Amino acid sequence: MIPALVLTAGLATRLRPLSLVRAKAVLPVAGTPLVNRILHQLSAAGIADVVLNLHHLPSSITHVVGDGSDLGLRIRYSWENPVLGSAGGPRRAIPLLRAASNGSASTFLLVNGDTLTDVSIPAVVESHRSTGALVTMAVVPNTEPMKYGGALVDENAVITGFVPRGSSQTSWHVIGVQVAEMDAFNEVPDNVPYESVRTLYPALIATRAGAVRAFRCSAEFFDIGTPGDYLSTSLQFAEREGGQRLVGVRSAIDPSARVQDSIIWDDVTVEAGAVLRECVVTDCVRVPADTSWHGVSLRTCDGPLEPGEREYDGLAVGAL
Repeated sequence: MIPALVLTAGLATRLRPLSLVRAKAVLPVAGTPLVNRILHQLSAAGIADVVLNLHHLPSSITHVVGDGSDLGLRIRYSWENPVLGSAGGPRRAIPLLRAASNGSASTFLLVNGDTLTDVSIPAVVESHRSTGALVTMAVVPNTEPMKYGGALVDENAVITGFVPRGSSQTSWHVIGVQVAEMDAFNEVPDNVPYESVRTLYPALIATRAGAVRAFRCSAEFFDIGTPGDYLSTSLQFAEREGGQRLVGVRSAIDPSARVQDSIIWDDVTVEAGAVLRECVVTDCVRVPADTSWHGVSLRTCDGPLEPGEREYDGLAVGAL
């Protein structure tokens, strides 16, 4: 099977303030770091060699993933400074992807490190190989065009362009799994931030017919783009997997406290009489006794507040 690159370098600005505490890729989703869910899926598909790109809070990722041996994978890391974007990141990682296959690979899997989907990876790879495309993007019908931009796809499954969110054109939602030829990134400048959907892929489409194609499917797609999306996705996975795996390690909840539909990260103390409903409580937070919280994120206030946050008793409190 081909090597894979998982994009985990991003700043995750839409996920703030949660992404100020951990990189998005290691946020716990029903007790399992997001990136581990992705890596398990890659391993199950027969992929053995994976590169992760790093920039924002990199140690929070390397601490969780390590060398990948416990997942049956060989993990390498591609370091970026500055963060290089959805095309610049792959361009920088290509030497590592080639090394993973002893120089024999020309094709690789490209996976967003901030989304979850059950798309069949072998099916996307097979589709890509059958067409001679430079890039094949897994897509589903875009049912929320006011929330998501999308790809324009013709009757032959060729992507002809992209539209921003809010567009009235019928489009397909890109769900974060692609198969690409390494040569597709040849014209991307080294060590320069560069985007794929906005810059590289339109250029490929303009210069070569059928260069970018769609793998149309009905796979599930779970978003973790905002704190609210993260809470919703985590609760769905906890329910599906038959348990409330929503409390992290070394966290203590007083028996008199009430916690409902909330996520508790590691080393959290919820004191007596506290009430949490639909909240995300990040690492090392002390939830004060006899306080009530609904629909907020709580983090230790150890620096400037984010827009929309307020301070309470050493906590930065933000609306989800």
